[in-house]
Amino acid sequence: MFNAARALVLAPIFATFLASTVQAIPKITRSGRYLYDASGTRFYIKGIAYQEQGQLYDPPGVVVASADNPFGEPSSFIDPLAQGSACKRDLPFLQQLGVNAIRIYSVNSSLNHDDCMSAFSSAGIYTIIDLALPLNGSIDRVSPSWSTNILNQYIQTIDAFSKYDNVLAFNVGNEVVIQNSTNVSPYVKAAARDTRAYLNSKGSSALVGYAAINGASDWRGDLASFLACDPSGANSESTSIDLYGLNDYEWCGDSTFQASYAGTTSAFANYNVAAYFSEFGCITSPPRLWTESVALFSSDMNTVWSGGIAFSYFPATSAQGQFGMVTISSDGSTVTPNSDFNTLKTQYGLVSFINSPSQSSAGSGTYPSCPAQTTDFLASTTLPPTPNDPACNCLESSLSCQFTPATQNYTAIVGELLNVGCSLLGQSGGSCVDIGGNGQTGVYGRISDCDPTIKLSFVMSQYYEANSRQATACSFAGNGTVNANAPTSVSAANAVASSCIANPGAVFTPSAAATTGKAGASTTAKSGTTSGSLRTGDGNAIVGMGIMAIATVIAGFWTLA
Repeated sequence: MFNAARALVLAPIFATFLASTVQAIPKITRSGRYLYDASGTRFYIKGIAYQEQGQLYDPPGVVVASADNPFGEPSSFIDPLAQGSACKRDLPFLQQLGVNAIRIYSVNSSLNHDDCMSAFSSAGIYTIIDLALPLNGSIDRVSPSWSTNILNQYIQTIDAFSKYDNVLAFNVGNEVVIQNSTNVSPYVKAAARDTRAYLNSKGSSALVGYAAINGASDWRGDLASFLACDPSGANSESTSIDLYGLNDYEWCGDSTFQASYAGTTSAFANYNVAAYFSEFGCITSPPRLWTESVALFSSDMNTVWSGGIAFSYFPATSAQGQFGMVTISSDGSTVTPNSDFNTLKTQYGLVSFINSPSQSSAGSGTYPSCPAQTTDFLASTTLPPTPNDPACNCLESSLSCQFTPATQNYTAIVGELLNVGCSLLGQSGGSCVDIGGNGQTGVYGRISDCDPTIKLSFVMSQYYEANSRQATACSFAGNGTVNANAPTSVSAANAVASSCIANPGAVFTPSAAATTGKAGASTTAKSGTTSGSLRTGDGNAIVGMGIMAIATVIAGFWTLA
């Protein structure tokens, strides 16, 4: 009697435990250049971009206007995976489309994502999550660095989503590399290397991805090969991505495979890792017929591509016109699909997955040597080091002049102060080589991986020391303060700095940053640089450090006293 009663009490508890421990959705892994579920069945990404468009930021010289890239740089974002009621509102419509994946361009790791991720998992929908954030949370294509603040942000996002079973991949960047910035490629590859190492350390099976602009053929293939190669020649996956995304809008209107996709598919015929269209859906020849979606999963393309992401569920404004498949009512309660939605629903309904090749014949993957530099692709195979938070924090504590901003909203002034500081330092016989890097030559300064605010403190200190430690030389318009705890002599300060940065080129498995402290450990707002990512919520507003090519002091902004 007692045992029976106890069993009745424990039964629902045990059922809840089982429900929480049994995966609601199969794990997806990569074998060679293809994706497979736990049963060994070939997996294709049949997805849609799922993020409301952030406020656009379009400084001159930053936005890349082309048929492949009609979008401006966003300066803000709305995390769609933190909107539980909105996810539940949208889920029936995503199910009508028959999607099995959604792509999200930016998320806030400090928010709760349980409702959305659980709802999507239960519906068999995976997520592809970009790790970058607008303004100060990704790799800057103008003055690139792979630094502690960005790595820590990536780690915080990974940690926030590691408990969910439906994270298919984390993207380390979106369209960072463009026509005139191929020398940024080593920074993206370093981000993939360290992201992979951290995921491995957590026992995560999430894939490491990158989404590329569909650039000119004279460098597009080199970039893809570079991101999936092994610089050491040892056939190792340690620096390779798992999933290459191509934002491809070649198929416009009533086109055909031969007219639109045949050339690109042929170009990637021998690619060594999984590839998919991370965006598709041209709007220049309306109405959108979405017939490319059937072609994408057909025998013409399935040996090369593993599906794609239709752009976009939410409205998105571009230089080419308006994207988007639904309208959301002003109170956020009602979804009204448009003709794009209904047409994609029909075309996605015609898609069938070809279960070939088998997982056993797909192989474990190969990682060839990296492509050589050309006049069109300027990327060194020497990658930036792993950002070292403890070393950078150690250095900061020893610096004689420290950045103490006069305003709470100081992100935008870091770049300007670096411009000013490096110019003044140059006039005093010093240089900013230690804080910069060059992805073309593969030479990186010994503190190039530190948070921009620490780089600024370093520059301030160098100028302060070059001017015999005059208090006015540490002012920087009230943004610098003399560090009373710093070593009292230049030689002692140099010794401490050398001790902190004992191995500036080290590559190691990163660990989660402390939740408090400087150097970007607790917030990404300490970054003075921004990213080359373009699309809804995954953007960059180039603040611009300009640390490697400074000619004059920027007049009118700062009065140094």
